[in-house]
Amino acid sequence: MSDIIRVLPDSVANQIAAGEVIQRPASVVKELVENAIDAEAKHVHVLITDAGKTSIQVIDDGKGMSETDARLSFERHATSKIREAADLFSLHTMGFRGEALASIAAVAQVELKTRMENEELGTFISIAGSKLQGQEPVSCAQGCNFTVNNLFFNVPARRKFLKSNQTELSNILTEFERIVLVHPDIAFTLHHNGSELFNLPVSPLRQRLIEVFGKKLNQQLLNLDVETSMVKISGFVGKPESSRKKGAHQYFFVNGRFMRHPYFHKAVMDAYEQLVPPGEQVSYFIYFEIDPSNIDVNIHPTKTEIKFENEQAIWQILAAAVKESLGKFNAIPTIDFDTEGRPDIPVFDASTYMEPPQVTYNPGYNPFTSSEDEPYVPPMDERTPSSPKRGGSAYVPSFDVPSVPSGWESLYEGAVSTDTEDGPAVESVRAGGSRDYVNMERSAQYFQFKGRYILTSVKSGLMIIEQTRAHVRVLYERYLSRIEKHQGYSQGVLFSEVVQFPPSEAVILEGITDDLASIGFDLSNLGGGSYAINGVPADIEGVDPSALLHELVNSAKEKEGSVKEEIHRSLALVMAKASAIVPGQVLSMEEMNGLVDDLFSCPTPNYTPDGKTVLAVITGDEIDRLF
Repeated sequence: MSDIIRVLPDSVANQIAAGEVIQRPASVVKELVENAIDAEAKHVHVLITDAGKTSIQVIDDGKGMSETDARLSFERHATSKIREAADLFSLHTMGFRGEALASIAAVAQVELKTRMENEELGTFISIAGSKLQGQEPVSCAQGCNFTVNNLFFNVPARRKFLKSNQTELSNILTEFERIVLVHPDIAFTLHHNGSELFNLPVSPLRQRLIEVFGKKLNQQLLNLDVETSMVKISGFVGKPESSRKKGAHQYFFVNGRFMRHPYFHKAVMDAYEQLVPPGEQVSYFIYFEIDPSNIDVNIHPTKTEIKFENEQAIWQILAAAVKESLGKFNAIPTIDFDTEGRPDIPVFDASTYMEPPQVTYNPGYNPFTSSEDEPYVPPMDERTPSSPKRGGSAYVPSFDVPSVPSGWESLYEGAVSTDTEDGPAVESVRAGGSRDYVNMERSAQYFQFKGRYILTSVKSGLMIIEQTRAHVRVLYERYLSRIEKHQGYSQGVLFSEVVQFPPSEAVILEGITDDLASIGFDLSNLGGGSYAINGVPADIEGVDPSALLHELVNSAKEKEGSVKEEIHRSLALVMAKASAIVPGQVLSMEEMNGLVDDLFSCPTPNYTPDGKTVLAVITGDEIDRLF
């Protein structure tokens, strides 16, 4: 039998590696910009065409490469960052594996122009599908100029699975934001199809955050700063009132590298436990500086997962730092010594006797007295004291009684039956109970329990409906129909509200503008990620339109540009949850009737769109067993 194990060709191995490192156009931008930063660039320019599917160009003014290094940089595991395995635990650069350029060149057509500072001529290299097309001297500026064309041109299956341009561009902007937030000492620009999306000059960190996420963020940030022998933690956390259900900007950075860390995220959110509503999130931008020997970066191809040697101790330091920052913000009430012009509030004196208010009543008042009878006038000592009118005479109240038809007693003859078969309810009437209560109980179809559940009897037993979830189900069907049929109703606002979106979210908003108009939103693009809300859906009373718009955009962003119907369902669900009645809201009989009727006209009344139970039935047998 012949041997069947063989070594894969380099081109195939590179394509396999590219599947790990280069997942989408955003991965290319990330790797090339990080290389520019490692090359000590001071200005980095990124130019994108068709969300990176057609072209990605990254230009920097860093060190540049020699002719030999330029060619060698596209080989697998070729790197200038490390020399031996021990160097993995003393990293001070963004890249270190030497896989990025080889992976990019394996699945795209790459051109590189580069020149070092002390060289007169630079080098031009062209590579497509890991095959060298040519290398020659060229006149160019100092630094590197990478152009990546036709990503995944030789892997059609990978290209087919790329999302829409809006989604891919949003991912590029997200990766770009993670890099620029940690390097405020470097100037960045980013253009898409000729339009400038970012122009970030060198600036302090707080200013860089404002330039990326908008001026409104400036009023929401609290400083965070603590330094120990183990770790230095700095940055900003959001004020409790800035919390939101979706779309909070949450970033961890370790030694200049973006990191995901659910354990540290819990440390931050625990500090807000009693300060923000359940389920809401707060923005934070937290930077860790730690000895590289105490962390391990080399555990995931995307390098966004990092292991810490003293994870639990850092957790405690982080939690204490966030709580201290919140405590400085508003831990104790302020003392205001400026009391000039304030009303004088007397000090309570327990020895001073206060006269209790006098309440008088008319024991002789009879509402059934006819108008012919003389009205009862209480004696002077029973009248309510009042200030005298002009002229010195005291005010005497009059008791004007409307005329009552005679023979009114006959209207109530037979109202209370003497037949005891009606049971305890009628007996309660005989004992002075409310007739209205008895009549309502006999004719009522629904009963509200604790302002949350609607109870009604059915043939099989007792049905219990959760009113908020029932309303979500009803509104979801309504909004979904409006979106699909473009039949939304917009209500104009008296004063337009301006809402700001970072570029990564503004791209998503542009993609769902028609869907938002179908719901009832009337938006005007003011440029720079700012939008004016001129009209809102007609039935969202009491809902903050700005917060709702952010939630809708982030909900669409989570779907990553999947099929249109799924985005429509997501938008309809967010709108339904925002507009539904809240638990504890008291409903009239007519409102309960209308809600239940609308619920059972839905295709799926038993569950909410996200799978939560709307109603349950306790059968008659189960009730009997209780007794």
